Amino acid sequence: QPKRKAAFGSVGRRIPYRILHVINQDGESLGNMHRAEALRLMDQHGLKLVLLRENVEPPVYRLMTGQQIHEEQLKRAEKKKASPKQGMYIKELSFSSAIAKNDLETKTKQIAQWIEKKHHVKVTIRQAK
Repeated sequence: QPKRKAAFGSVGRRIPYRILHVINQDGESLGNMHRAEALRLMDQHGLKLVLLRENVEPPVYRLMTGQQIHEEQLKRAEKKKASPKQGMYIKELSFSSAIAKNDLETKTKQIAQWIEKKHHVKVTIRQAK
């Protein structure tokens, strides 16, 4: 098993697979080929081989310029920032409908602080006896 790759997979000459599915820089499939042939193509065109998907058989590599690699890394970083965080906190607060005014104000301030910290807040109100 090859080691897990960094954010964008392996770039360059170190390819642990013998047979690869290669895509050219325009996004057209060049089909399955041997690693040596893919490296020869890479050298001829002055491009780099970038691992796109390794969970398929054969793994998918794409020929890219340094500029394309940089742009793709920037896009992925933007997506990562935009997506919700893994450890999203959900805060839950419950109180009775017969709550005293000062207790209600205190809990309201607490809810406001949680919302400022971008936590999801769930409020439950129980009916007083």
